[in-house]
This record gives sequence, structure tokens and C-alpha cells, in this order.
Amino acid sequence: LQTIESINNVVNNFIWGVPAMICIIGVGLYLSIRTNFLQIRKFPYAIKVTIGRMLRKREASDGSLTPFQAVCTALAATVGTGNIAGVAGAIAIGGPGAVFWMWMLALLGSASAFIESTLAQLYKRKGKTSFYGGPAYYMKYGLGKGWMGILFAVLMIITFGFAYNSVQSNTICLAWQKAFGIEPATMGIALTVLTLLIIFGGIHRVAKFSSTVVPVMAVIYLLIAVGVVVWNITSLPKVLLTIVENAFGFNQAAGGVLGVTVIQGIKRGLFSNEAGEGSAPNAAAVATVSHPVKQGLIQALGVFTDTLVVCSCTAFIILVSGVDLTASNGIQLTQDALTHEIGNIGNPFVAVMIWLFAFSSIIGNYYYGETNVRYIRDSKLGVFVYRLAVAAMVMVGAVVSLDFAWSFADITMALLTLCNLAAIVLLSRQAVFLLKDYRQQKKEGKNPVFTKDKMPEIADKLEAW
Repeated sequence: LQTIESINNVVNNFIWGVPAMICIIGVGLYLSIRTNFLQIRKFPYAIKVTIGRMLRKREASDGSLTPFQAVCTALAATVGTGNIAGVAGAIAIGGPGAVFWMWMLALLGSASAFIESTLAQLYKRKGKTSFYGGPAYYMKYGLGKGWMGILFAVLMIITFGFAYNSVQSNTICLAWQKAFGIEPATMGIALTVLTLLIIFGGIHRVAKFSSTVVPVMAVIYLLIAVGVVVWNITSLPKVLLTIVENAFGFNQAAGGVLGVTVIQGIKRGLFSNEAGEGSAPNAAAVATVSHPVKQGLIQALGVFTDTLVVCSCTAFIILVSGVDLTASNGIQLTQDALTHEIGNIGNPFVAVMIWLFAFSSIIGNYYYGETNVRYIRDSKLGVFVYRLAVAAMVMVGAVVSLDFAWSFADITMALLTLCNLAAIVLLSRQAVFLLKDYRQQKKEGKNPVFTKDKMPEIADKLEAW
């Protein structure tokens, strides 16, 4: 394992060098300019069409949600391992300044999220009961590069099915070891068995349980986070100053440390909000909207909410607590900080909460991967082997080091993101055209509606419109 970890770290450092950083930040800036910084100008509108509509919903009927349920569900969707353990890891390794670069990634990444989700809507396909789609489909039908769609599908399988699930398992085991003294191998066996039971037939009960409990836990976490910040409000200006100073190396001992700060902020920000990574479009394609841009705006808002709100809450908890940032890492640093602020209950609370979030993510990641296995070839044997491999990676994640789990995820995440960014840059002209069409209809006082006859050159590729 030590040899594998060494190789993994070398490869990770090579991939996350200057080229990857330039691509991720550069594409975000390029798409921001192409859309005239839509993520800033349209932010009030995105709030209005999402949160505003949720709050105006008076009562639940026909399977819809009450206002409280809708808000809880929306908040829960943005709270996960990246927001709680990922932020702590970024601060522990890169210092407080990593938080600033997470904010910058969210600002620029919102444009990437808008483009990829708009394209997913444009090229979505009709299923028996709903739509489906994602990057593999706009690569195949939009770019006409089937091989690229298969490459992306393979990277999705490796990243979500294997790498990300090892991170989720690793995070659960570390949290429970600190809170309850349970050995990682023991917890790993339990997680692996439970994962196998669910992916081979018990998903519906887990989904029902998660949809009830997880949103409540997410809201409780956010309320506690806001409470901690308010309680320490006088320390907030100092914390913000520390973040900015550290972000630009004003109080760094050497320039090399600044590079680590920037890289950690972008890595963990990307893991958390997934802007430009190519995962969100798989879900965005399922939505039913009258114009592709509508879903793009909602996805852009999601990036803001994820990083600027939820990740910032975790960062403020850690930084206002004054705990030693070098004493622990990942989820255990968050546990130390919350325990310092609310007492001994902080440790078990975070452990139980992260189990709910991370295990739900394991199942969700599994289904992301299975969808792409079936995209490549809809084979029962292939799906069976994939399920066993996912369970095996859950066990591996439980026993490897924290550094290995996150480094492996960083490698696959970078490759997946670079593949998707290449596609959305090449197809950005179409998304910009859709944005112009959307704006024109809004100026005319219409509810924007898109039909494929507006893009006759690709109309035969637009199955859903």
C-alpha cells in the first residue's frame, strides 16, 4: 500500500500541475466572458425562479412538496463530504487561503456549470418514462465523437464508482473511529456488506429513509454552523482577513506554499461543487423545462449555494474555533472544531451526519457509474462485475490512508474534468446561441420556449425538442 500511495502521489502532483490549473481556471474565465458573466448578472433571477418559487408553494398535493420540505431538500442536496471533510482537508494542507480559491472557482465555475447543463438539456434523449442524457451524449451527438463519449463514460465509472466511493468510505471510517473508537477495517466490512445488499436490490427503502432523514440533518448542520458564526461574529472580520492574506501569500513563509494553497482550494472546490466536472449534467438532462437555458441558470445557482454558503459555513466553524489546523485533517478536523464550539456532542453528531451523507453518496455514485456502464454496453455481466468492483473499492477506501483516498480521487477528477471541459469549449457556441435566444424572448415579454427548428443545422440531433 505504501508503494501504491507513493506512485499515486507522484501522478497526482503531475496531473495537478500548471496545465490542469490553467485549463480549469482558464475555461471558467473564457466561458464567463462569453456569457458576459451571466452567473453574476442573472444571480437575482436564478434565486427568484428557484428559491422564490419554492417559498411561494403553499401546500403539498399530488406528490409535491411543502415549502419546508422543498427548502430542506434543496439544502440537503448541497451538503456532503466535500463540504464538510473536503473543506477541512483544504484548510489543513493549504491553509485558510484555500477557502478564497474555492470561492474563486465557484465564481468562474458557475459559467462552466451553466454551459454544461444547458448542453445536456439540448442533447437529452427520450426514455420510456423520462429524459436522460449528459456529457457522453453531447459528445456523441453534438461533437460527433462517439469515442469521446465512451472515454468520458469510462472516466465517470472510475471516478464516481471507484475513486469517490473510496473517499466516502474513508471519511465515514475516520469519523467513526474518532467518535466511537470503531476500527476502520471493522466499519469497512459493515459498509461493504451493506453496499452489496443495497445495490443488489434494496435501494428503494434506503432512498425513502434518506429522503426523510438526510434533509433534516443537513438543515440542523447549517443551523449549527450559522449559530457558531453568529456566536463568534466579532471574530469574523479577522477570519476573513486571514483568508485573504493567506490566499495571496502575504503571510506565507515561501512562494511554494502559495501554490499549495491555490491547488488545494481548487481541488476541494471542484470536488464539492462539481462545476465543469461533467457529473451535474447527467441529472440536469432529466429535468423538464421549456428552454435549455432555464436549467443552466439553476445549475449555476447550485454552484454558488454549494461553495459560497455551505463550504463557507464549514470553513468559518474551523477558523473561528481556533483549533490547531495541523493536529488533524479531513473530517476529524471538522469534528475537533465543532466539539470545541458546542461541546462533546460535536464528535458523534458529525460522525452520524457524515455517515448519512457519505453513504447516500456511495449509492448515488454507484448509480452514476452504472448509467455509464450501460451507455458503453448494456450487459448484465458487465453490471454484475461493476457492482462487485464498487463494493471492493468501498472496502479499500476504509483501510487506506486519507491521503491515498483523496489523491486517487483528485487524479480521476482532473482527467474527467479536462475531458468534459474540452467538449463544452467546443460546443460553447451553441450554448451562447441559446442564451441569446432566451434573452430575446425575455425582452419580448415571453416565457422562453425552445424548438429545434431554431437550430436547423443540428435539428436531426435534437431528439427531445
